[in-house]
This record gives sequence, structure tokens and C-alpha cells, in this order.
Amino acid sequence: MQENIQVNELPSSDLHFISSEVRKDVIKMLGKANSGHPGGSLSIVDILVTLYYRVMKVDPKKPDWEDRDRLVLSKGHGCPALYSVLARRGYFNMDQLGTLRQLGSILQGHPDMKRTPGIDVSVGSLGQGLSVAVGLALGARLKNKDYKIYAIIGDGEMQEGQIWEALMASIHYKLDNLTIVLDYNKLQIDGTNNEVLSLGNVKDRMQAFGFNVYEIDGHNYDEIYGALSALAISQKPKFIIAHTIKGKGVSFMENKVEWHGKAPNNEEITKALIELGGKSI
Repeated sequence: MQENIQVNELPSSDLHFISSEVRKDVIKMLGKANSGHPGGSLSIVDILVTLYYRVMKVDPKKPDWEDRDRLVLSKGHGCPALYSVLARRGYFNMDQLGTLRQLGSILQGHPDMKRTPGIDVSVGSLGQGLSVAVGLALGARLKNKDYKIYAIIGDGEMQEGQIWEALMASIHYKLDNLTIVLDYNKLQIDGTNNEVLSLGNVKDRMQAFGFNVYEIDGHNYDEIYGALSALAISQKPKFIIAHTIKGKGVSFMENKVEWHGKAPNNEEITKALIELGGKSI
């Protein structure tokens, strides 16, 4: 089912229903592809649903509309969740979801703006997307446009040096049209953040940089919406620390490092779909 509706129309109860459907889509897509990243896809579902159904100024019928808000999914391996949301918003047919990672498909393993309607930036290697988001925000200013730029980054990704260069640049250029959302699920492919390379106190560090910082439950729609829609502070970019659960919604995937990058088998697909409420519509 595709929901061609205007943003800001849905209460949290409806967002919860849509998120459940998106999570089912993710499980089915990865199962059929026998490849992908369930943990980090499921952790950002509620953020994406809130963005596309209540916050972002977009038109699925005109994906290249110049005045649209832009999203950069810098942690591109979470793209199955984004693909589902885009399909359900009407950017392309839901049938395409079953072609994930297939040769010739518009839905590849990482977002590709040349193939997929609704994808604003192609990403692959972690750490690069935020720099592009900074460039887009600067471009909007140079063109005197009021559209907003949103970037979703991963916590493991924050160990990349280029992320910190982009953070410094966003403060230096006073990009108050840029919102950065950290998917803070505390796990990455080879362990916990603290085991691999601790980020320290992220809130203190971002405040020290000069960001307008919000710290929220990344699965609470009211908190997500409140932080995303809060009025911008002049000359300050926004940094949202969204505490999330890797594998959210599927009990045997939640907070499990091993579900960073493996697909569920048929038995696991069935179990996950039952937990998520049965067959997807």
C-alpha cells in the first residue's frame, strides 16, 4: 500500500502502524535478497517515518522538485528502511522492494541517486555523506533557498575522521538549515562502540563544538518530531542524539552485534513477521 498523503497529518498511533509495516518490508527484502543489514535498518525506521510523514517538505510525484527538503542517509547500509518508506510514500511501486540488491534493480545495496526516485545523494563508504550534506546546506544558502537538509549518521561512522571535518565545517559556516541525526544504537559490525573506539560523551562534545543539541529516544515519535521540528537557532546547526536499539522490533535481533550484516533465513523471517504483527499489507 502506498500512502500519498501530506505531511503533518498523522498522529503517533498511525506512525507506529506505518513503522511496523516498514519493518516487515525490511525483513522480507533482506530475506529475499539473502543479504543486507537488518540491525541498522530497523534502528532508523521510526526516524525515517517521522521525517517523511510529519516533517520533510517533499512531493513524491515530483522527486526532483527544486524546493524540496533533502535527506542524506550517510549510513547507507540502512537503505532498506529508506526504500520501504519511499515506496509507501509513493515514489515508486511497492513491487520494487522485492528486487533489492538484484542486478538491474533500482534498489541497490547502498543508495544510488541515479537509479532510485527520492534518493538525493548516492552514498557508500561510511563517513562521506555528512560532507555532502554540508555542501547541500551551503548550496541552499547561496541560492537563497529555504529548504532544509537532514543527515542521518551512524555511531560507528562517527569514528571516521571525515565526519569530524564535516562537523567543524557545519559550525564554521553557521549552517542553521542543517539537521544531523545520530543513530546511536551503540553497536557496529565488530562490537560495541566502546570496545572499538569510544565516542565519549557525545552531547558534551557536540555542545562544545557549538551545535544546538537535542538528546531523544529514537523510537518515540513525539520526541523525534519535537527535536526535528524545533525552531532553528540562528547560525547554529542542529545535532540530534537519537538513542536507538539495533534490530528494533524483532526480539532476537535487538542489541545483537551479529545482526549488523546478515540476512534472516526462512524460519527467522517467519518468526520476525509474527512478532511484527503478521503478514504485511
